[in-house]
Amino acid sequence: MADPAVRRRWLTLPIAMTCAWLVAGAGSSAAPRAPREPVWRIHAIRYATIPAFPVRALVVGADSTRTLDIAMMFWLLQGPAGRRVLVDAGFYRQKFLDSWKTAGFVRPSEALRRLGVAPDSVTDVILSHVHWDHLDGADLFPNARIWIQRDEYEYYVGADGGPAHAAIDSLDAAMLAGLMKAGRVKLVEGDGKEILPGITVYTGGRHTFASQYAGVRMARGTAVFTRQCLAAAASICVRSSANGSSLQPRRAGGA
Repeated sequence: MADPAVRRRWLTLPIAMTCAWLVAGAGSSAAPRAPREPVWRIHAIRYATIPAFPVRALVVGADSTRTLDIAMMFWLLQGPAGRRVLVDAGFYRQKFLDSWKTAGFVRPSEALRRLGVAPDSVTDVILSHVHWDHLDGADLFPNARIWIQRDEYEYYVGADGGPAHAAIDSLDAAMLAGLMKAGRVKLVEGDGKEILPGITVYTGGRHTFASQYAGVRMARGTAVFTRQCLAAAASICVRSSANGSSLQPRRAGGA
């Protein structure tokens, strides 16, 4: 059995990177109900670390001397009919690596491959918003359909493929416009839309102009992937998964 201290460290996911938790069904006094199909299995994949990041940049009023190592992550959802869905896609372009001085970086596509999943087998990528660390890797998955809110896309990506407003990088705007031209982008029309069986996206966090978060049906409840829509806590602990064990991020190397 893993050392408890190590286990706790892996279970605490920095809010700067991602948030997800399991919303259970009825109270303990209620009779258990059979899960509604379809249900999904979830994997958290860590592909890099940003070391010694100042906590005050994430949490208002935090001690200016505090730092944390940010786990750079995305999520793999495995579901019915062989669907493999990513929640966000990480980043890989050299300009971001040069700017952020990451440790232990591997491309998100390679991190996924080390989990035993081929990048070209990914069927869908749900983009929470257009910031570089969530969007940049979308073109690493050549057969994936890209899901983004219509309002988010139209606000940030100009007709010429350049940035229409700040928050999206010029390279990422051009990449996303190219994916749109290729017919691979699916624009979501607002709040509470079930985009795939068992996966519903919601708006309201306003981390960017029209950021979205996802609810994913599991065997024992619904996992909610808030991404950066939730900013009230410094970290969150993911306790349960479909088989009753903890959802732990996996290092790209398999640890």
